[in-house]
Amino acid sequence: MTKALVTIAVPSFRQGRFLDKALSSIFEQDVPVEVFVMDGGSDDETPAILERWKDRLAGWRSHADGGQSEAINEGIARGRAPYVCWLNSDDWFLPQGLSRLLAALEQAPGASLAYGRTWDWIEANDLRRRSLVLPFSEWIMAQLNVISQPGTLMRRSAWEAVGGVDASLHMAMDYDLWWRIYRYGGPPVRVQEMVAVNRVHGHTKTNMQRHRHYKEAMAVVQRHYGRIPLKWWLAQPYAVWWRSWRSADGS
Repeated sequence: MTKALVTIAVPSFRQGRFLDKALSSIFEQDVPVEVFVMDGGSDDETPAILERWKDRLAGWRSHADGGQSEAINEGIARGRAPYVCWLNSDDWFLPQGLSRLLAALEQAPGASLAYGRTWDWIEANDLRRRSLVLPFSEWIMAQLNVISQPGTLMRRSAWEAVGGVDASLHMAMDYDLWWRIYRYGGPPVRVQEMVAVNRVHGHTKTNMQRHRHYKEAMAVVQRHYGRIPLKWWLAQPYAVWWRSWRSADGS
């Protein structure tokens, strides 16, 4: 058996209608992986999907847990591969996405994190648009999260050095992690190709809890940058209140 190069945690809760596509996209990658599905005790079609995939999964469980961050940490801790990532069960990898991220890290031995470009797929109107993924700088990261989580890959050594995701965070745990990995291992390496798809739908936490997400993100910036740039205060009416109203309106 080929030794796994990447440990992938798949946190999930009542996302059975998306889970099969996420898992298919993982096992279609041209990189040896070990996959751990951490389900929060779903009562939808998830158990049937896990039953279909169980022979290819390195491990899985389905019971109540402390949330997404805790599930991600648990899944990655179960593995042993030198590179790690997580894929939310409503997202998916594009063909060769993982190999492109892996190649970037292997060509930049000093980097702890690689990130690529991703698509946002808007489920409500079947629209695809480019995610906001920009070249890395500390100043830009203090203005907004320019790293799209589905398009990331990390060295296990860096993940373990910073302690994984902060389990006390439930909305901006990825944003916080990029900051901590940057402080630990320096700037990440950026991949120009599209590597993954971020599914945007009405039941994502970001859509349903915009105020909480914005508040957590601002706290992350304060913690790692030392202050909150003016942009956050100016953008709040649009990013939270107007977009929350648009989501509730179904538009």
